[in-house]
Amino acid sequence: MTKPARSALPLLVLVACVCIVFFTYGSRQSFGIYLRPITSEYGWAVQSMSLALGMQALIYGLSAPFIGALADRFGTVRILMLAAGLYAFGIFMMAHSTTPTAMVLSAGLLGGVGSAGCALSLVLAIASRVAPEEKRSLWLGIITSGGTGGQLVLVPLGAKLMEYYGWYVAMVSLAGAVLLVIPLAILIRFSSGELLTSSKDKRSLGEALSDARHHHGFWLLAIGFFTCGFQVQYINAHLPGYLQDQGMAPIVAATAISVIGVFNVMGTWLSGWLGGIYRKKYLLAMLYLGRSVIFVVFLMVPLSPLSVYIFAACIGTLWLATVPLTSGIVLGMFGSRYMATLYGIVFFFHQVGSFTSVYIGGIVRDLNGNYMTAWWIVIIGGTLASFLHWPIDDRPVDQVLADQGIARA
Repeated sequence: MTKPARSALPLLVLVACVCIVFFTYGSRQSFGIYLRPITSEYGWAVQSMSLALGMQALIYGLSAPFIGALADRFGTVRILMLAAGLYAFGIFMMAHSTTPTAMVLSAGLLGGVGSAGCALSLVLAIASRVAPEEKRSLWLGIITSGGTGGQLVLVPLGAKLMEYYGWYVAMVSLAGAVLLVIPLAILIRFSSGELLTSSKDKRSLGEALSDARHHHGFWLLAIGFFTCGFQVQYINAHLPGYLQDQGMAPIVAATAISVIGVFNVMGTWLSGWLGGIYRKKYLLAMLYLGRSVIFVVFLMVPLSPLSVYIFAACIGTLWLATVPLTSGIVLGMFGSRYMATLYGIVFFFHQVGSFTSVYIGGIVRDLNGNYMTAWWIVIIGGTLASFLHWPIDDRPVDQVLADQGIARA
């Protein structure tokens, strides 16, 4: 006898996705506040810890397309659960790493692979299949804003735990919080009905990859997303150190990251809503240019806690607003069937940018004793990314390949 199909409960799926991003993204944004305490305790150069965090971002990106393919093949929920366990174990081992090599293995390898399997790329792929079509862009914005809760709660909470109990207790507690992704993934399984497994798209993964390879707009989008990772991860990893170099208390940086999170709520929701009305590529172009302008103003005005918080509010509005727009373009080009894999490829470029900025920031700081050169690299990169998005052909792949005279594989 055929089992009756389970009824889908889309709102529960939405809530679970937001909570997963809360823990996974929020935990990753916390690592910057551990950089200085760990390097100081063990006598490491800033570059050593920067390398470990940069490797995490790079391995995250390298793993994302392959994990996306595994999720498309074996089930997204199953991969989410396995990855959450691996990521939590990686954070736990970070707390027990007493050498730079051990930190690279725990934070870089375990943390990178684990976080790639339970973060935005897979969660947004779930949303693209479960969300009502007319609300998909908004859903992508709402889920992305879940990272805001993580920044708002986990970063200052980690700072307070370090203040009272030390960085070891704070980091082990963070590992425990990540384990909550597992029951949330189970909730998605029982609330999505058959929506995660049913699809009208009969292409193979190889055909989807071939379509992407011939789509020029796909590669422009991926190259532009490199800058997003470069900018965001630079702030996450090095803003605390930059502010401490200027004589500010660590709580100022932790508060600033939280302020970024608060304003990210409005930014990502607004981005998702606007993405359903206007061309997403034009919104992205203006967003990247806007970030660069904000960075320039921040460097020009006299530095104070107030200027830091105003900067955090402005950059927070544009913080993750790129994600619903970028993922929405991928969805519009290729559909939802292989969203995890194709967005994972684009996200790989994002994480290469993340690795580059974290590592270069550490090198610049060690060589020059300040971060000024790194700031200007970030500014120039944002300007170039703005220009890259204007020529993107964001039409569905069938139309683009037909115009190019390329037969589908």
